[in-house]
Amino acid sequence: MLKRFLPRLFGNAKAEGKALLRPRLHESHMPDVIYAIGDIHGCHELLRQLERAIVADAGAIDGEKWLVCLGDYIDRGPSSARVLDHLRDPPPGGFRRICLAGNHEELAFDFVANAHYGNGWLGPDFGGRKTLASYGLHDLDRDSGRLGRHLASHIPEDDLDFLGTLPSMLTVPGYCFVHAGVDPRVPLADQRERVLLWSRPHEFSWPAAGTGYRVIHGHTPVERPDLTQQRINIDLGAYATGRLGAVRITRTGEISVILAG
Repeated sequence: MLKRFLPRLFGNAKAEGKALLRPRLHESHMPDVIYAIGDIHGCHELLRQLERAIVADAGAIDGEKWLVCLGDYIDRGPSSARVLDHLRDPPPGGFRRICLAGNHEELAFDFVANAHYGNGWLGPDFGGRKTLASYGLHDLDRDSGRLGRHLASHIPEDDLDFLGTLPSMLTVPGYCFVHAGVDPRVPLADQRERVLLWSRPHEFSWPAAGTGYRVIHGHTPVERPDLTQQRINIDLGAYATGRLGAVRITRTGEISVILAG
């Protein structure tokens, strides 16, 4: 199932133990509006509700409209398979959709691609078993060969391709969109994948003079959208709180929040 795209992801190396060669997207222009959606975590109905609210909001805006999803589409919530299916479908009319990688996508791809138990994805901290259950997988074989065949028979190749090829960063003039965050001491071109997918805001001190861009991210749950001068965190812990949020950013710099749930 993986032969079609593993060389593209890992070069000539074996999959196991190698970092994904995820793309990073750098756009030279800002669209008329971007809606950045926080961590979905298998909450398909909340995603549909939020998208309806976004479409209604965008009806009053002319021009180019983007949906940017900030990663962690799977695990913990009840409908991970349906979320991936939804995100692979065409976006609402008049929108471009860009989906970024989260750390949960990274772990899930590694587990399924390599059919091994060693990365912790099935543990209580990540909730991978909820994702497998959404594909009808409940009892897993401990033998890696049989496990691989079992996974391949339930998880569509298109879903695995989606997980493995998600970009880890999107930049537009004045903004950087990632799952977890960036190291403000390091140029964007030199950011490490671990920082983009796994870091927490408290790990870094931001320069008082700013960086020239504002980071839009999720990964670290907050009770309400955290809008600071240099960062915006829109992860509302949807699977636990029943709330999913998006931040709206217009070309003129106006920022507001849209909530579902």
